Amino acid sequence: MSQDQQPEAWAKQWGQVVARAWSDEAYKQRLLSDPRAVLAEAGLPVPADLQVQVHEATPTLLHLVLPPAPTLSDEQLNSAAGGLVHGDSGPCGA
Repeated sequence: MSQDQQPEAWAKQWGQVVARAWSDEAYKQRLLSDPRAVLAEAGLPVPADLQVQVHEATPTLLHLVLPPAPTLSDEQLNSAAGGLVHGDSGPCGA
């Protein structure tokens, strides 16, 4: 998704790509094999520094995506952890 594109607009265009892939086998195969080109044709350009893969889910195959870890400062990490580290005399170390 380009940085200036609204998530709602992206979702609508992606929905159109999915609908076409469901009804057009050749298009689906192109989407699976060359997603960057197909998405660009659909008005969803992928930034050059971003890899994209499209996987087809089936009734017996579920794809789970592990998102990247958030980039937090030490202060934010301490705040999220309540300032406790394993081994402290708090709930983790009890």
